[in-house]
Amino acid sequence: MRKAVLSRREAFGASAAVALSGLWAARGRGGQPAPSRITIGISTLGFSELTNAQLAAELAEAGIGTVQLFLNQADSRYWRYNGRVELGELSPARCRAIAQAYRSAGLEIHSMGVYTNLIHPDAGERQANLAYFEGMMRVGREMGVRRFVTESGYYEPPKPSRLSYHFREAVWKQMLTTVGRLAEVAERYQATVLLEPFFGDFLTTAKRTRVFLEEINSPRIRALLDPANLLEVNDLEEMFGQLGPWIDCLHAKDRKLHGDRGVAAGQGDLDYVRFVQLIARHTPQAPVILEYVGPDNYRQALEHLRGAIRRAGAAAS
Repeated sequence: MRKAVLSRREAFGASAAVALSGLWAARGRGGQPAPSRITIGISTLGFSELTNAQLAAELAEAGIGTVQLFLNQADSRYWRYNGRVELGELSPARCRAIAQAYRSAGLEIHSMGVYTNLIHPDAGERQANLAYFEGMMRVGREMGVRRFVTESGYYEPPKPSRLSYHFREAVWKQMLTTVGRLAEVAERYQATVLLEPFFGDFLTTAKRTRVFLEEINSPRIRALLDPANLLEVNDLEEMFGQLGPWIDCLHAKDRKLHGDRGVAAGQGDLDYVRFVQLIARHTPQAPVILEYVGPDNYRQALEHLRGAIRRAGAAAS
């Protein structure tokens, strides 16, 4: 086929048309900017009495189209917080069947929760937990999932010292080595690991998390921001200011100031309207995953989040 040759004026006109079409697509009626669309998802962790198929049907009926999958349903008990479980029963066919239960109901699996212990002082334990993490990546590959979420894990030494174990210099270096190895595993699986900070653990503030991610310096290691986890030590603006470029996912739960117990969205002191405004400004591409909810309260938390999105001038999807 012969290539068409455009004059300079024609080429300029074509470029302008493309630019204008993009501008119009980003604007709503009347030429006003279209509201940011924020994807709402839900963690499956709190629905342990439902099978994957039952949960998928429940969430689809509620208008939720995204899940963060924890293998904690009635027909898939393969998850333990801050530890590991045997994954041998999860054949490739079984993995694909679990994923299909959600996709056939119209739900996307954004990521999988792992939350194993990466900070344990025993090298054998760390190695076993890294092997478990790799096993979860194999499961995710069969499911078509490439994002995996974890905290640093926690450890309380039998003889605590004046300085918290999580803040010792040797532990910082150990964590750099451990997460560096995790990044190498993630590279082999073309996966991304999202680290979630919490004020009581190693990644105790937004700044400390950002510095750690900079030192790891791997595109395979990113962040999940749960503002309720940092409410005691950071303002919302600080959280997004420090971590904005690193955030690939957010959790939506709540917490009372000076309390250590997380609660469902709307039951604590987190300013949800401001939270949504900062999402729209800094991380509109990152889904917001409702957490600490189950069959009895997820609809109330969902309405609280949707209400905050409306009041912030954004739109939910």
